[in-house]
Amino acid sequence: MLVVPVPDAAALDREAARIVAHRVREKPTITLGLPSGSTPLGMYRGLIRLHREEGLDFARVTAFNLDEYLGLAPTHPRTVHRFMREAFFDHVNVPVSQIHVPDGTAADLEASCADYERRIAEAGGIDLPVLGIGRCGHIGVNEPASSLASRTRVKTLTAATMEDTRRQFGAGEPGPECAITMGIGTILEARHILLLGAGGAKREAVARAIEGPVTATVTASALQLHPHVTALLDREAAAGLRHLDHYERVMHTTATVTPDRFARPTG
Repeated sequence: MLVVPVPDAAALDREAARIVAHRVREKPTITLGLPSGSTPLGMYRGLIRLHREEGLDFARVTAFNLDEYLGLAPTHPRTVHRFMREAFFDHVNVPVSQIHVPDGTAADLEASCADYERRIAEAGGIDLPVLGIGRCGHIGVNEPASSLASRTRVKTLTAATMEDTRRQFGAGEPGPECAITMGIGTILEARHILLLGAGGAKREAVARAIEGPVTATVTASALQLHPHVTALLDREAAAGLRHLDHYERVMHTTATVTPDRFARPTG
């Protein structure tokens, strides 16, 4: 894992957009795994700017979102469907037919989850999932005690995740209690992985994920098992890392040795 501390959230946004843009240019038919939430918003703004100003082309990109709330119609203002359209898809040229988000209203959820896995397999797997990290150390909505071999399925949100989620909903509007999420096993089959960590609220989760034991209690810790992970962290999120000085030296060496830092496979 290459741990990349950056000074602040603005630097994280720039680097994340640069890494994704490099991968899109390197492989125009790339299959991306995309997150929702506040952490990737700056990255999406950066990619939109690169699309408009530098012609970054998403016409052959396929996108799979990591999760969706259960029981909300795609038109609901708080769904991942709606978030992704407004934050990213409506502003770039990814064809609608190449955009995939789990169906939170499917009559047969088990079949719908299996179909999502089938579509991922037919696309050749995920080349690059971009992951946020929850306060309890989850990626996607793979809450504590999720199987590290899991596939797309329904998960019940923890109290902490529900609290974070309810901030997105109006006063008096009940937030969701369950979500469909891409599984840890699915994510670990990706070719490269980009983990984003921003803010002091993620400090403990980041430290446990990167420097703690691999455990289903902190599902992001499973990323330690993958050979090509870049963890991009702002200063506040990285502050709990015991070996932060070492990671900074590695970053400096990598930047010196390879002109296009962080764009190569990392171990």
